[in-house]
Amino acid sequence: MQFVLASQSPARLALLRSAGLDPAVFVSGVDEDAVAAALPDPSPSELVMALAAAKAEAVVDQVAAAHPDAVVVACDSMLSIHGQMVGKPGSPEVARSRWAAMAGATGELLTGHAVVRLDGGTRAKETSGWESTTVRFGTPSAHEIDTYVASGEPLQVAGGFTIDGRGGWFVDGLDGGHTSVIGISLPLTRRLLAEVGVSVVDLWQPPAS
Repeated sequence: MQFVLASQSPARLALLRSAGLDPAVFVSGVDEDAVAAALPDPSPSELVMALAAAKAEAVVDQVAAAHPDAVVVACDSMLSIHGQMVGKPGSPEVARSRWAAMAGATGELLTGHAVVRLDGGTRAKETSGWESTTVRFGTPSAHEIDTYVASGEPLQVAGGFTIDGRGGWFVDGLDGGHTSVIGISLPLTRRLLAEVGVSVVDLWQPPAS
């Protein structure tokens, strides 16, 4: 059975590879703003799960054609802070203003997961879930924020920060799953895989000889 990651995130891919998998990558290209706009006043958890489900739905037919026996995993992350849900900044100006507001504050990083199992090219089972991790941000100086934004790293990641890259210097602590903050929760993914009848250890690559 092929593990398929419905995401172009290099951090998610690197994490899964380090955890023993060799995912095939199918990029969904979902218009996240359009999906969010179509939801009537969703809760934060409903929003990230709906976005993850949309990403899985966008690739499942392509996956079925290429890998008839597969499990598709899609994820979406957003940061809840100061009463707002924020995704990828997209521009240096937005990233800079967000960091000015996040410095010294605490937020909740929510990650939604959607899993679809394909048997013989046909949907067999599907499930979804979400996880929240508390993030305690440090207080970088204006110069540090400017330099971090100029690196380009925060522009295309949820909340405008990473913990497995340069942004990790400015995160004082986490309460919850750190892999969820990277973009895909390994414990939650393991549980969701089990719900569709797949043991993650059966997807592991053999150790190098």
